[in-house]
Amino acid sequence: MRVLIVTAGSRGDVAPFLGLGRRLKDAGHQVAVAAHAAFAELVGACGLDHRPLPGDAQELLLAWSRAASREEAREATKAYADGLADGVAEAATGGADLILTAFGPAPLSRAAGEAFGIPVVGTYLTPAFATGDFALPGAPGTGDTGPEANLAGGLTVLGRAEALFAGAADRVRTRLGLPAGATSATSELRPVFHGFSPRVVPRPADWPTGVEVSGYWWPARPDGWQPPAELTDFLRAGPPPVFIGFGSMAPGQGERLSEVVAAAVERAGVRAVVQAGWAGLGGHGPDVLAIGDLPHDWLFPRTAAVVHHCGAGTTGAALRAGVPAVPVPVLADQPFWAARLQRLGVAPRPVPFQDLTAESLGDAITACLSDPALRHRAAELGRRIAAEDGAAPVLAHIERVSGG
Repeated sequence: MRVLIVTAGSRGDVAPFLGLGRRLKDAGHQVAVAAHAAFAELVGACGLDHRPLPGDAQELLLAWSRAASREEAREATKAYADGLADGVAEAATGGADLILTAFGPAPLSRAAGEAFGIPVVGTYLTPAFATGDFALPGAPGTGDTGPEANLAGGLTVLGRAEALFAGAADRVRTRLGLPAGATSATSELRPVFHGFSPRVVPRPADWPTGVEVSGYWWPARPDGWQPPAELTDFLRAGPPPVFIGFGSMAPGQGERLSEVVAAAVERAGVRAVVQAGWAGLGGHGPDVLAIGDLPHDWLFPRTAAVVHHCGAGTTGAALRAGVPAVPVPVLADQPFWAARLQRLGVAPRPVPFQDLTAESLGDAITACLSDPALRHRAAELGRRIAAEDGAAPVLAHIERVSGG
């Protein structure tokens, strides 16, 4: 079967789908990934075909940070979505028997699927159906506010997401010869598989039939990847370091954050591996090594703790590694995952990015490393998550519909 995976955003929005796509390819399916041009090399290195999507998620983050109002930020998002619309339409024109779509571009994928008669399956990295069990990421207020408020807040989140992509969905429909405005809501898409562990977020009983929590989809390592000698030498030279990285967050703040990180590492008295990310973090001092992108599944088990922004993929990788975390959430779904880590007992109280200082980060690292209960619970949860096979339910569904 020809499978087209549609995703957009940062590396964290792409990497899990490369692992899922690699699994499908190994099962005999043809897999293409529609993602931003910046990820063409990564997609190809994982043995999958790439279909380019316009736009730049890093530029969108910069636009958000510079926006003078929420309305200005929304307009930037709508412009980004319009660019995606043309790319998704073009990607679907290249042919597919099935579309797997991330949550963001789901309205675009559904319109393209309708135009070409291609079934569409939701593959989401964060909870995307309203429930009384918990507040969806991005819901008004903070934390769990009770079943009725949780459900109402979740519906608000989903309504806003639909509104942001409504114009872009009509753009796809117009380009592909469909009447505008007829695509049903993304929340009505079935089936949907959520790519996180049920041990982290159990499936709510009030979710509709056909909406499942399958388990994590682990990123694939690029073919032939080997760790750089500088990193292996650093790891051998002393006790396990702390990993510090903020992924795609805080572009343009590298100099300030590098100073904060260096002072925090010194305050905590630890060694650290610092990942540059989109912020451009650098290393200062003999006990700090700066690195670029590399597989978290290789590095994280070799660390004492992981300081991260709580993107869905990084959160899963740290959990799988069985090491405690220091959550530093910035925006979007990140406060949700940060709170979940604390509730699971594998992380201390989150340090919101806007409150990040050398003192707050250094003290959080010390608190994390000095609590053996955090490490014990992280190790136990990591063993259980590592034994799960999140790709299996998705593969089983594809085998059923393809008659395999």
